[in-house]
Amino acid sequence: MRILACATLVAMSLAAAAPVSAHHSFAMFDTKKTVTLNGTIKEFQWTNPHSWVQINVPDAQGKLVEWSIEMGSPNMLSRNGWRPTTLKPGDKVELITNPMKDGSPGGAMVKITVPDGRVFMGPGGSPAAG
Repeated sequence: MRILACATLVAMSLAAAAPVSAHHSFAMFDTKKTVTLNGTIKEFQWTNPHSWVQINVPDAQGKLVEWSIEMGSPNMLSRNGWRPTTLKPGDKVELITNPMKDGSPGGAMVKITVPDGRVFMGPGGSPAAG
């Protein structure tokens, strides 16, 4: 009887955890494409569950377009060399992203080169020497 109770508890815990992992879909990003953005950091949001970069990038006519770039959690980023001060408003950067499938100005971080030449990777990557 005790084994049945433990098995039931484990099954219920696994069933409850399934939706938690399901919310991390990257289906909206085109992971087969990359876009290189050369622009200026507007804001770096060091927040849970995901950090974000707002970057102003000039379009073909010179008009600034604000892109929203999704990143990993602060915990994941800090293990890859990131700090809350890695990006500051006004920093000129080169950012590579997997763009949104719908064409809107957003994406998932692939890597970024900061003003001093250091290169930082997005989720799952590791920092590289600049």
